[in-house]
Formats: sequence, structure tokens, C-alpha cells
Amino acid sequence: MKIVGSIYRDMVVSAACCLDNNKDIVNNLNVFPVPDGDTGINMSLTMSGVRGDYTKFEGSLSETSQKAANLMLRGARGNSGVILSLFFRGIGKAWKDVESADCDEVIQGFKRGVSEAYKAVMNPTEGTILTVMRVMTETAEEAYHKGIIRDVTELFPFMYKAADETLQKTPDMLPALKQAGVVDSGGAGFLCVMEGMVKALEGNPVSAVESSKPAIAPSADFSTFNTEDIKFAYCTECIVTKSAKYKGEDTADALHQFIMNLGDSVVFVDDEEIIKLHVHTNKPGKVLTEALRYGSLYTVKIENMKHQHSNLSGEEAGEAPAAVVEEAAGDAPVEITKKYGFVTVCMGDGIHDLFSDLAADYIVSGGQTMNPSTEDIVHAVEQTPAEIVFVLPNNKNIYMVSEQASRIVDSRKVVVIETVSVPEGIAAMLTFDEGATEEENIAAMKEAVSNVTTLSSTYAVRDTEIGDTAIKAGETLGLYNGKIVCTSDDRIACLEGLMTKVDGASIVTILYGEGATEDEANHVAEIMGEKFPGVEVMVINGGQPVYSYIISIE
Repeated sequence: MKIVGSIYRDMVVSAACCLDNNKDIVNNLNVFPVPDGDTGINMSLTMSGVRGDYTKFEGSLSETSQKAANLMLRGARGNSGVILSLFFRGIGKAWKDVESADCDEVIQGFKRGVSEAYKAVMNPTEGTILTVMRVMTETAEEAYHKGIIRDVTELFPFMYKAADETLQKTPDMLPALKQAGVVDSGGAGFLCVMEGMVKALEGNPVSAVESSKPAIAPSADFSTFNTEDIKFAYCTECIVTKSAKYKGEDTADALHQFIMNLGDSVVFVDDEEIIKLHVHTNKPGKVLTEALRYGSLYTVKIENMKHQHSNLSGEEAGEAPAAVVEEAAGDAPVEITKKYGFVTVCMGDGIHDLFSDLAADYIVSGGQTMNPSTEDIVHAVEQTPAEIVFVLPNNKNIYMVSEQASRIVDSRKVVVIETVSVPEGIAAMLTFDEGATEEENIAAMKEAVSNVTTLSSTYAVRDTEIGDTAIKAGETLGLYNGKIVCTSDDRIACLEGLMTKVDGASIVTILYGEGATEDEANHVAEIMGEKFPGVEVMVINGGQPVYSYIISIE
């Protein structure tokens, strides 16, 4: 048997469904207890473009593999999603002129996939999804050359078993996994992909839960009103998995009232475990930011209704209101009118305003628990009217997505500055000099970023142990440059513990968000003032979800 386009299509769709069905299990394998366990969601969203419409994949194996790879690359979210998309991109490259694949060609495709995935990671760590991909492929190649495997119907089950065996060994490769008693979450997600492919090859493809088909109704006439008559441009839907604080029915009335003031066509379901909302609005970023205060985003869908209506009615699309990137995907690149521009990623109204004041051209709504996709960053860059666009991801899990976006854009030059926190992004923009050269600005921004220390506080989502520290769900976690260094039942005590890690400062900026009040933030500022006499301490309502405090020390 050989793999042809239709078979590969079924395998990839089955893989995407299997991953989506198991994304919560993958999420729960996240080692650290901070509320960012979204590996499963990111990987599932990365593959979401290949689910559903089989007509996307009609064609030869060459065409099918490249179409699937392109959809995944543009939909990639988070580091795990980028790695997964590059694996399939490598397969697509290897099969560029291949009409059907036997064992050898499948192995060569997977080897190219592993190579592409490894290239994206500067310092690959063993015990991750990369290890599972690589060892699985190497083991299969060895077995094939020894004659143990003779047909693709034997190859894929063999690779699944090899992937599973490697995954079970990841705790021995990464001490953090062993201590937490879990396997690598990205590797577990990849195993779901392999499971879906095997089941499709065996004639039993995995299906996602589907809603029943609606009764056939007459088609509406979309030419009876103008696109410009649409008051609210973005149909925004999401499901929120409630945090422990909001478990139970009717606990999110404040969120309901909030979105009522942002648009129309509101549908709001406040259930025991989840919140499901729908609203037509011009500010979907605000909707998602506010929703994140109540838990983690399970699904998100944002559609530009002006473009939908224009396509259906044959009109030219009008301008949609200015918004964050997820809100206007599909627009053509804007005309270049200046040399430099900035795209930055953040969450929280106050932080959004900070970057706006610093003259960011496009602000992508995203961050912890809500990673934008490659396509989102591409769109943001193309909507920035500059010859050279600096991208500030402001999150370690968005950097790789930004790098992939920079390789896709060909309408302007893209420079990604590796900022892994909001304070680093702010420092980079403050350093920028319109009159300096590109090289001078890059060097100055990198230097500014290196001089920033970021302190932050959030909460533990589950019990765990890190090193010698036992952490309980609900405790405040203190992070020093993204690493957990202290915990406490008392938020102020935790922040004071963080301050002991800092030797000196010239400027301190306190961004307070979820769970914090202005009075408490001012109290923290007083403590900072005592810690660093004579140092300017600024307090800003960042409005960020998940993190009660993000503190910049320079």
C-alpha cells in the first residue's frame, strides 16, 4: 500500500480531530502551576484549519501535503504549535514532487519534518516533543532497513508505538517532568496526532463532535443592505473554562454586563463549569481580555462580518474599525508610508494604552493563556505602513510564532526583537530612535531589554512541587524573569520575597491587574520606595488578566 493524496488527507484530518478531542488532557500535563497550561489548545488550534472541509485537500499527495502544511503554519500558536507546523511543513517539502509514498518516502518525509522542527529551536532540549518526533523517526528508519517493516500499514502503528515509548521516557530526560510525575505535554500532543493518523489508515478515522445539520432553508439575499450599514464589525464567540473562583451557575454577571455595553446580538450562558458568550462588537480584544478574568479560553472565534457580507453580496469591503489583529484577518497589506513601524503583543487595557502612547502601529491582543497565531502576526505586520517593522512578542511562547511570521511576510522587512515580558517590550520602544539606523536601533533595543528585570505575581492552578518547594493550588506565585522563586498565601508577602532578589534599581514601574486594587498597588509602591530610596516608582492600572502584578525594574 502507498499513501496518496486522499489517504493523507484523511490521516491529517483524523490527527487534528484526535488532538482536539484530547486537548484538555494535554493541557493538564503542563509542568508549571502558573495558569498558562495551554499546550493542547495551541496545538489543536494550529491544526484546526485542516478539520472539517475536505474540499481543501482535493489533489495529489504533493498538493495535499503542502496545503495542510500551509494551513498549519499560518494557524500555528505557541512554541508547541510552531514545532508541530514545521514538522508538517518538512513533510510537505519532502513530498513536493511525490504522487504517492511508500515506507521509504514516508520516512524521508518525517526525517525532513524533524529537521525543520529542530531548526526552529535555538537550543533544543531533550525530553520534549522534538525528542519524541526524532526518536520515533530514527527507530522506524532502522526497523525499515532491517526489513522488520515492509508496508506503510505496518510503519505507522510501529511509529506510534515508538513515539509512545519515547514519550514515557521523557521524565527521565527532564527532571522537572519527573518531579511533577508527568510526561512532556507537547510530546503527548504529538502522540495524539500519530494516533489519529494510524486510525485513519486502519479505516477508522477519528471524528470531532459535530452539531446536527440544520434544516435546509432558502438562501438570504445579502444585497438588500450595504456593508457600511453594519454597526459592529466583529462576530466574537468564545467558551471560557471557569477558574475555581467562579465555579457554579450565575457567577459571571459582571462579564455579561460588560459585553452588553460593547455591542449587540449578545448571547450569554453562565453554566457551572463554563461561560459561553457571543457578541457583535468593534472591540473583540476587550471582550477576550475581560473573559480571561473568569478562567481560561477553551475556544475562540472572531469573524469580520463586513468582509463576510461583502463576499456574499459582491460589494467592495469597507474599512473595519481599528482593532487588534484577530479582528481583521484577511485585509490586503497597507501602503508603506514611513521607514519604521512597531507591532506589539499585550493584554489589558492599561498596557494597551501604554503601547499606544509609545506609538505602536498595531497591537495584537494576546499573551499568557491566549497566544496569537502566525497568521495574526503576519496580518498585523502587513497592516503596519512601514518599510521595516519591529515585532515585540513580549512573551516567550509567542517569540517562535513571530519568527515564523517574519519568514512569511514579503511585503516589508520584519525584525523580531526577543522580548519575553511586557516591561521588556516597553523598554525596547522607549529606546527606539527614529533618526538612527536599523542596526543601531536593534542594538539599542537589545541592550535596553537586557537591562530590564521583570517581577510578576500570579496564582497556582494546582498542587505541585518545584525543586524543594511544595506549591498548593490557589497560592500566590512570585516570578523573577519568568521563573517561580517564591510562594505565599499572602500576595504582599510574596512580592516582598521577590524584592529580595533585586539588588538595585533606577526606575520601577508597577502594572497592577487581576485581583489587585489601586490602594494595594500604592502600598506595594511604598514598599518599593523603602527598598530603593530615591528611586522613581510609577503605578499604572495595566488591567492585565492572570497576573496581579507585573513590575519592571531598570
